Amino acid sequence: MFLGYTGIFSQREKDMDQWDAGDAGDAGDAGDAGRPGAAPPPAVEASSGSGRKHHQQSGPALMTGDDKGVLLRRLPSVDALIHGVEEMDCRSGGDSGSCPPPRSLVRKAARETVEALRARILACEAMAPGELDRDRVLIAVDRRIREALRPAFRPVINAAGVVVHTNLGRSLLSGDARKAVAMAAGRYGNLEYDLDAGRRGLRYTAVEPLLCELTGAPAAMAVNNNAAAVLLSLSAVAAGREVVISRGELVEIGGSFRIPDVMNLSGAVLREVGTTNRTRPSDYETAAGPDTGLLLKVHTSNFAVVGFAGTVSLSELVEIGAKTGIPVMEDLGSGMLVDLSAYGLTPEPTVQDSVAAGADLVTFSGDKLLGGPQAGIILGSEEMLVRIRAHPLTRAVRVDKMTLAALEATLALYRDPRRAARLIPTLRMITAPVPDIADRARRLANLLAELDPGRLKIAPLESVSRVGGGALPLETLPTVCLSISVRGLSAAALEKRMRRAETPVIGRIENDHFLLDMRTVGEEELPLIRDAVSGIITH
Repeated sequence: MFLGYTGIFSQREKDMDQWDAGDAGDAGDAGDAGRPGAAPPPAVEASSGSGRKHHQQSGPALMTGDDKGVLLRRLPSVDALIHGVEEMDCRSGGDSGSCPPPRSLVRKAARETVEALRARILACEAMAPGELDRDRVLIAVDRRIREALRPAFRPVINAAGVVVHTNLGRSLLSGDARKAVAMAAGRYGNLEYDLDAGRRGLRYTAVEPLLCELTGAPAAMAVNNNAAAVLLSLSAVAAGREVVISRGELVEIGGSFRIPDVMNLSGAVLREVGTTNRTRPSDYETAAGPDTGLLLKVHTSNFAVVGFAGTVSLSELVEIGAKTGIPVMEDLGSGMLVDLSAYGLTPEPTVQDSVAAGADLVTFSGDKLLGGPQAGIILGSEEMLVRIRAHPLTRAVRVDKMTLAALEATLALYRDPRRAARLIPTLRMITAPVPDIADRARRLANLLAELDPGRLKIAPLESVSRVGGGALPLETLPTVCLSISVRGLSAAALEKRMRRAETPVIGRIENDHFLLDMRTVGEEELPLIRDAVSGIITH
């Protein structure tokens, strides 16, 4: 259902769907056309001026000018189609309380459908028998209406095994965070209002006390993402001055976000030192001078340099900063508040480590390893944060009330790290024991076993998941997948149909097998996966 409109020809559409252009498009992926027992393509029907019918199994219809005229005259009018949609919607949808689609949308869908059919006729394209019948054309109109009413942003099932999947929205929010967002969205709140003083306040007070409590930082604020946090910090602290950074830390993250580009935009002057694989403390000391505004360290969270390599630690950089009187900033990237090495993962620096090392500024993301909403966190000295808050760019990158509500609720869970690991979905999925994942795989396998065993094959498979989000690049997480195969469909065709299901299921292909990684699949999503598979094998 989309915005209350359920569609009016759903059953008949299913009956005719085997001749959809969408299904025909799967032929290149060894789709149903290659399945044993599949029906042959429909014959093409074109009426000649003498009343005779010409049939051919494939290829464009061989039409004369008279043929085209006959077919064009058979096209239903736009007004007739509008009337047909409204008439059928009243019969089928009125009793269920669904809302009829806007008349302007019905007219647009009817016009586009007629224009598409007219173009096919004029291009002498093959047409199935009855394709110009009013009911069949109404089905096409109905499909356009439902597609237009379908929200662009849709929930999907992440069975790809990448926990912090940037393309799928990164971290899922905890139950507490979702409740906080709902409250903020539906109620007025003290976003920028000091209830004690009865006057305007700062929106950052919602999360600053928690951030300082959890990290030990003197001051804190949040902006809309970590790229904004880095840009704002550089603009406020080092515009017009040199920023010294190791050549090996001039990173690029997804979406072509590059540290040199951000530095250039901020007005700071890039001064790179060292080499790609080795940078020494003396490199920073030699570069530091009267024109230096900042010593910058960027944590390479999305790649690793191994072999003959060496970097300058944050503690060493802070010492250099103290000697030269130059502030030090670290961009942690993903950032995390709990030590995941306790769960057997590769040790990574925590936010608390960076603050304790004495960095004047620390930035990191809110929606990666923290497991909260999209946000960029800035921690630092009170002096630095005063300068940053006063910068004109701050207003352009500020967070809204729903982000602050979700971030506060997420941070509050970190007061008890064990509880955070249990209730924050990102941490729960990263630290999930393999036996728990295997149990979930068995439950899904049992649900799928109820379907057609003649076409469907299911097999458990050991594999590895990834943390994702540009974090822990060398880390692999042991997992259990289900290998799904449907007779007559290649792995690529099955992957395509799964992601085009009513609730899209995003899996992955390995060694020509379509896999569902159960580490990132929720218990409540198992029936939805069953429905997606069922729709494929029964269609």
